[in-house]
Amino acid sequence: MLQNNPELKSKIDQLWNKFWSGGISNPLTAIEQITYLLFMKRLDELDQKRQADAEFTGEKYTSKFIGKWIPPEYRSQPEPEKFAIDKHSLRWGDFKSKPAEEMLQLVQGKVFPFLKDLNGAESNFTHHMKNAVFIIPKPTLLVEAVKTIDDIFEVMERDSRENGQAFQDIQGDVYEMLLSEIATAGKNGQFRTPRHIIKLMADLVQPQLGHKIADPACGSGGFLLGAYQYIVTQLAIAATKNNKTAPNLTPDEDGFVRTSVAAALTEKAQAILASSLWGYDIDATMVRLGLMNLMMHGIDEPHIDYKDTLSKSYTEEAEYDIVMANPPFTGSIDKGDINENLQLATTKTELLFVENIYRLLKKGGTACVVVPQGVLTNAGGAFRTLRQLLVERCDLKAVITLPSGVFKPYASVSTAILLFTKVWGPKDKVTKPATEHVWFYEMAADGYSLDDKRSKQEGHGDLQDIIARYHTRNPATDTDRTAKCFMVPRSEIADEKNNYDLSLSRYKTDVFEEVHYDAPGVILDRLIQAEVGDVDEADLAKVQSGIVRELLELKGMMG
Repeated sequence: MLQNNPELKSKIDQLWNKFWSGGISNPLTAIEQITYLLFMKRLDELDQKRQADAEFTGEKYTSKFIGKWIPPEYRSQPEPEKFAIDKHSLRWGDFKSKPAEEMLQLVQGKVFPFLKDLNGAESNFTHHMKNAVFIIPKPTLLVEAVKTIDDIFEVMERDSRENGQAFQDIQGDVYEMLLSEIATAGKNGQFRTPRHIIKLMADLVQPQLGHKIADPACGSGGFLLGAYQYIVTQLAIAATKNNKTAPNLTPDEDGFVRTSVAAALTEKAQAILASSLWGYDIDATMVRLGLMNLMMHGIDEPHIDYKDTLSKSYTEEAEYDIVMANPPFTGSIDKGDINENLQLATTKTELLFVENIYRLLKKGGTACVVVPQGVLTNAGGAFRTLRQLLVERCDLKAVITLPSGVFKPYASVSTAILLFTKVWGPKDKVTKPATEHVWFYEMAADGYSLDDKRSKQEGHGDLQDIIARYHTRNPATDTDRTAKCFMVPRSEIADEKNNYDLSLSRYKTDVFEEVHYDAPGVILDRLIQAEVGDVDEADLAKVQSGIVRELLELKGMMG
């Protein structure tokens, strides 16, 4: 996988450094500008490929760069066609050869507005791009950025040819590498979820074609992409079994098999899949990044929107089959703006998001959510009420504790994954609590070092073990409380003494090993021998000072 491709890493670092020295030092602003350029390049490449494919198969395809385009500001003029521009001049392959000043004027004044207008006036993408601004200020920075992006695509093409990885997946990886450069936690405790953790969560939930899937705090769209890739991969594997053409699928560095290439899907399946992914975020920049992230992975019209899913204005309920999320951990929402359908007496976002996710699920729908450890253990009233809701109104299937370094360098907070299925609605009378047993797993390693560098370690840590054991869990046999995973009956969790505590340590039995030490005199003899070697007692007695004299005195004191 590309995360370990040093040539590509070096090119991406060059790109960052050029933006930094060119005066764009805010990482989020830089990545947004880089994304626009990547998007322009990808649009041209994809268009050429689709044209070539259409010619080869005899199908009809109309290039996005054929014909004329009238900039929006001239459309209300008496004769707007007078201002029409030949679309061909707006493609990457055409404008990149222009002189620096001319290129900057063209990209700023024509190409970027064309990009914003891409999917037509009514599209979600166009709506969210309305306030997007192209702010590359210097012609030299644009020329250097365009050249570096061409170089990056060249490396990607070569990697695709040599290693057999689909180009679309490689390009997705490059975008993920760019996103991972935003190494500072955002406001309100937002930070990127590592992609191997998203893949783990998708394998736990196993989304299927036709499921309606949401992330109510979607950021750059990682969870939606994770669900999309899981579904596409399962369909590609099924196509392979039916001897149809499918991409060459081999496990990645984390042991997961994944592809974004939807070529094996029928048009109907592609349409179903495209309409099943829904994301919301309160940061307009992240909404744009999320939209472009999904579009660059082959989803032409993603449903990512600017919305505060905890506020009064967001009214969806019982809509989704699957919710996957890593909602903001810190911060509080203004009490007056909290959706009145949320019952918890709190302003803490980590609690409100979990309750809201429960509300968003259809009955029988499943959620997989990252939460801070405090949600599992805090004795406060709202915390306990939420845990009771998860155990009684939901089938709480699993609590997987993660090591505290998983979210470095963004944060070192201790977290856990909760996996639950909604059984009873908020207004239903609970005649029988939904959870029977909860499966606990203590992840010790995720295949990466747990320091700020997060470098790849040999093997997959506990990732594949978690998936295998979760899908074969059994309350009759998973009873060893000294093991790294075991099941606990609801009655024990709901017991007054445990107060719905969901921390693994509450139920784990620690194993104390008896360690035998040598007698102190034997240890002192060994230390003296290490200092002076084999010396007889008479010579030892002559030693007047130093560590050996002190050791001898200590030995003498012990009699």
